[in-house]
Amino acid sequence: MKIKFTRTQRSASILLLLGLLAISPTAWAKDFTAFQLAKEGDQYIGVQSKDKVVQIRSEKSVATLTPDIWYVVYYDPDAALKAVQVKFGAGEKMDVDRPVRLLEPLSNADEPLAVDALKVDSDQALDIAKKDPLLANLTLKASRLTLERRDRDDATPVWKVHLWAAKLSNPNDDADIGEVIISAGDGTVLKNDLKPANVD
Repeated sequence: MKIKFTRTQRSASILLLLGLLAISPTAWAKDFTAFQLAKEGDQYIGVQSKDKVVQIRSEKSVATLTPDIWYVVYYDPDAALKAVQVKFGAGEKMDVDRPVRLLEPLSNADEPLAVDALKVDSDQALDIAKKDPLLANLTLKASRLTLERRDRDDATPVWKVHLWAAKLSNPNDDADIGEVIISAGDGTVLKNDLKPANVD
């Protein structure tokens, strides 16, 4: 049985299709998590660096709480500074380079993170940080996340979730309200350095 469409129906269908095509590509982009990107990055580096993540960090997010630009740093024994980095934008590889990490060896930050200790992904860390009671009455605008060892003497992988919230005087502007440090192993909040008063 053939289905016949009127000229009006055909026109409406065409307009709908054009409207969908006009939507920004970022509207269709999937929000990749840090761990997904780290696995994706394995295909752009040497076999000697695969799964040897040293650090994962994002840029400050724009127009959403979920960052879009990420850097995954891997341990590379063949590189002068022992690191290779893959940059991602909207889940797509943008660049591969060997970053300058001169100070990291002094704090043992050039060593790979323990894979079996990486249980909490970036989206989960962000959700944990957002649930802090100090943020209950704030409008969160942006975030920046970093996964790295806790400090020189503690190899525990932690998420440092930095947050920005809308200012009370001008909601279009945002204020830096500090960060929450979360265990990447079990999601425990290890340190809260939030300053909600900064929105005043």
